[in-house]
Amino acid sequence: MNKKIIGAAFGLTILAVSSVASAHVNVAVGIGVPVAVYTPPPPVYVAQPVAYGPAPVAVAYGGYDDWRAREWRKRREWREHEWRREQWREHEWHERGRWGGY
Repeated sequence: MNKKIIGAAFGLTILAVSSVASAHVNVAVGIGVPVAVYTPPPPVYVAQPVAYGPAPVAVAYGGYDDWRAREWRKRREWREHEWRREQWREHEWHERGRWGGY
């Protein structure tokens, strides 16, 4: 009988310790009772009437140039120039039949 009492006390101690360890957990039993709640109908949105006005005026600023476009154009022109120069050097080399077409 002493073993049963000691076992029961040990079991209760384990339950108490585990409940302290999981103190952040809530256990709840709820009974749902339906309650009639009035909710108003959703609002109705009406589209605004279409209004036609004068066409927008295009505005062009004189002399404005995007710097990125300008840089790309310069680089493209430089690459094309270098490519033509290299093609001319190769042409001269082929025509002379030797290296050093400078």
